Amino acid sequence: MMLQPERQILVVFPHPDDEAFGVSGTLAQYAQAGTPITYACLTLGEMGRNLGNPPFTTREGLPLIRKEELKASCEAIGIKDLRMMGLRDKTVEFEDDEKMVQMMTNLINELNPSLIITFYPNYAVHPDHEATARAVVRAVRRIPEANRPRLYGVAFANNTLDDLGEPDIINDIRDVKDAKWNSMSAHISQTGWMLQEETKRRDEGATDENNWFAIERMYSYRWHEDFEESF
Repeated sequence: MMLQPERQILVVFPHPDDEAFGVSGTLAQYAQAGTPITYACLTLGEMGRNLGNPPFTTREGLPLIRKEELKASCEAIGIKDLRMMGLRDKTVEFEDDEKMVQMMTNLINELNPSLIITFYPNYAVHPDHEATARAVVRAVRRIPEANRPRLYGVAFANNTLDDLGEPDIINDIRDVKDAKWNSMSAHISQTGWMLQEETKRRDEGATDENNWFAIERMYSYRWHEDFEESF
């Protein structure tokens, strides 16, 4: 599909590397088209399970490592406005709801984005992912419907995605697959083993068809259908 032109994009994820896995190719295409992108990353992922493969840092050193990895990923994608929001990894779900909504509202008011990308509520598995998605949805819902930015969500709860049906956005990113590779490689403390497996797969003759480096999928938030009572 052809991406719709955007005035300003706001990306909100809780962890360094969320952007790399989910939408780094799509964001690279927008960046190459000259679209301003702001990435609000809520934590530094300091509780990430991996310390490198083989390990090259300690639990105490991981936050600084992941901070630099996040910067490198944004550089690979072409994101020039990175906001590190200062929350603590694996505690986003315990933040005050109104505080979270206000954080999102402040970003939206400042940037006036035409598109916001985050996780899709109830289809994002990790509690930090879900809390982030809820806060974004609540903030956008307070905007008069005629003035709301579009809201795209990344969903990957494989056992329940049938409920959502086919993604609304199925984006071919093969023209920027190197940018996606470089974004994922930037987060090497967490992605080393995956990239080793991908390199082996390619060495054995596998193609990029329909995998992470070919297609990115997102859902447009369905305001009149999805879980409004719980939000």
